[in-house]
Amino acid sequence: MKATQRDFGQVAPRAAQACSIFFLCGPDEAGASAAATSLIDMMPQAGERVDLSGGDLRKDPVLLGDEARSSSLFGDSRHIVVRANGDDAHDALKLLIETGEAGSGQAAPVVVIATGATDKSRCAKLLESRKDALVAMFWPPDLGSVTAAVRAMADSAGLRLGGDLAERIARGSGLDVRLAQSEVTKLATYCDASPQSPRNVSAEDLEAIGATSEEDGFMPLVNAVLAGEVGRIEGELRRMRVHGFNPVAVLLAVERRAAQLTQITAQLGLRGSFDRLDYGQKAALGIFRREEREIRAQLKKWPGRKLERLGPKLIELHRALMANSQAAELLLAHGLVEITRFAARR
Repeated sequence: MKATQRDFGQVAPRAAQACSIFFLCGPDEAGASAAATSLIDMMPQAGERVDLSGGDLRKDPVLLGDEARSSSLFGDSRHIVVRANGDDAHDALKLLIETGEAGSGQAAPVVVIATGATDKSRCAKLLESRKDALVAMFWPPDLGSVTAAVRAMADSAGLRLGGDLAERIARGSGLDVRLAQSEVTKLATYCDASPQSPRNVSAEDLEAIGATSEEDGFMPLVNAVLAGEVGRIEGELRRMRVHGFNPVAVLLAVERRAAQLTQITAQLGLRGSFDRLDYGQKAALGIFRREEREIRAQLKKWPGRKLERLGPKLIELHRALMANSQAAELLLAHGLVEITRFAARR
């Protein structure tokens, strides 16, 4: 069974009931992780969660079958979540299937989140024609799709959320649906909302809880890079690794802010002043109150000709990440340090 990012929502409920192996791949690790959570929630009896790594399974392919056919410590059902790179889990999955067909007994559901793999990988080819398996590939989302996802999250949480606020949450989360879900959950708690008792959400409510971008999202890193804050970049890159941010999603956040700076520069013209932008103009340019200080500082670091050189650099870096996903985090770190140093130059 196969699914695309577009039809996953329709396929997932049936797959959660009928399948026992789920292979979620593609460059959007955040989307694949959110899909895994959704599938687990839909399983009839998910039970205890057991986490394994692709590296463990590559060294010991038998481990997956042993865990999948072992009983829970509390006698409950269980499911296995594997985080792998590329085809690390291939031999383990193949062995799990072969031993099952040989009569080794029923196995717990296995959900593989495969960073760096595609629907053309060996794992995908092994599973795609099976009725008991689902292969789904996830590409980095665009602003519109994440905004729609935020509104769906809000509806489920009992929040009446306007499109502008949904887009703000999407932007603030760097198009990472996991961070967006966290923001919606905080907002529902703050507003005391539930599906049985829905609440309207205002911009003041969102300001009150503090946007994701201010707390644990991508924007502190994005702001440090584009403001040329060389002293902060090491700490922000360390935070990126600790939180496990998707390198492509982080780069997309940098690209969106660079595009925003280009739009603002075009709006201001050669002699325009940022201070002369009125509320309506700022809203049209996606400038929110909490971001004004950072955007103002970044505009000073990226005058016209300098900004023109940023676009090609980001495109080059994006291509490098897509071509070598296993080294994406390292490539991104090097690229962002270069951009930070360039921004710091007078």
